[in-house]
Amino acid sequence: MISIQPVTTIDNTITVPGSKSLTQRALIAAALAQGTSTLYGPLASEDTAYTIKALHQMGIEVDDNNPEQWLVHGQGGSIATPDSPIFLGNNGTATRFLTSVASLGHGTMHITGSERMAERPILPLMEALKGWNVDINSDAGTGCPPLTIKAKGITGNFTTLPEGKSSQYLSSLLLVAPYAASAAELKVEGDVLSQPYVHMTLAVMADFGIRVEAAPTLTYFRIPQGQYQAREYHVEGDASGASYFWGAAAVTGGKVTVANVPVPSLQGDANLVPLLARMGCEVTQTGTGVTVQGPERLEGIEVDMGDMPDVAPTLAVVAAFAEGTTTINNIAHLRIKECDRLSAVVTELRKMGAEVEEEQDRMIIHGKAGGSNLHGASINTYEDHRMAMCFAVAGLRIPGVTITGEDCVVKSFPRFWEVFAQLGK
Repeated sequence: MISIQPVTTIDNTITVPGSKSLTQRALIAAALAQGTSTLYGPLASEDTAYTIKALHQMGIEVDDNNPEQWLVHGQGGSIATPDSPIFLGNNGTATRFLTSVASLGHGTMHITGSERMAERPILPLMEALKGWNVDINSDAGTGCPPLTIKAKGITGNFTTLPEGKSSQYLSSLLLVAPYAASAAELKVEGDVLSQPYVHMTLAVMADFGIRVEAAPTLTYFRIPQGQYQAREYHVEGDASGASYFWGAAAVTGGKVTVANVPVPSLQGDANLVPLLARMGCEVTQTGTGVTVQGPERLEGIEVDMGDMPDVAPTLAVVAAFAEGTTTINNIAHLRIKECDRLSAVVTELRKMGAEVEEEQDRMIIHGKAGGSNLHGASINTYEDHRMAMCFAVAGLRIPGVTITGEDCVVKSFPRFWEVFAQLGK
């Protein structure tokens, strides 16, 4: 348990670790490339450690001894058959990505994870892979991990992804498609949520030498056969991790510069900043970073966060300090994250005295200026790193906020509490 101490003034410049999303995409592209790639500024965390261990099991070496730059020794799309199951904890991104990577191999592969991962759906990805003649099954028949793949490569040609509710399914397919036996085509049925993550995947693929033909709606793709080219790759600072520091400025009326999230950014989560501006914050670009200055009074807004679900909890906490109603729409996919984040955020905000409504795909926060109706509480993190970090923001303004299970931040931001403690100093 950690107790958050309120601060009177904030005027800080901080740096955040590398983007988790970009690090994992770059790891996959570099692993499939021929030759050695250098990743600068990657994220060293629990999630990326799971990815690296899994790649090692598949015959791909990653030298991560230097935290500032990793060497990835790509094998040109060659995938070894692991001697034991690939365990990925509750790393949803790696589970989706490596399911497709494993399909490139030859032999029986098992992908497993934590108890929560066994509740997180992967059936749409499985169905799309089957369209490329991949023999893949959910061991429990639930459409969730653990999975068994009798790999023999992917045939390519045409397949359909039955739904786009998780961009990770789509990104997973795109990343491996250049290695299909025939040029691959991919259609997505329904709306594609979290579209910035798909654009991020396409950008990483292009940086490693593969350019994909994509419909403007991101519902149809034609992926050429080819091979990623080894290269040097610089990872942006993590916009999701930055969100808690920008949120801290907003709720305290202080000023925080995150020095290493560029504008423009490949990360959709950087679009939280314009939302904070709509609530009354002053936003300026500072070199390679972004500065947020909180206002005297925040104002509630209505917003669609379908494209940036990971920072929806941050905005919800900020909204509890804003005058008026904030409605966060199109966030049903929060329910299949590390926990049911939609329900969890509502539960913990109510615990602090906030008036919040929960619906299937949105939450409505009836805020009071400065959080005048809020009080301290012991916050349950549900073993979810984003729950711990977003509610820490509330404790900068409200006395008596404690975070239980605070070590869950190792998943994406191992030094979070150390960096967070700098605020106000």
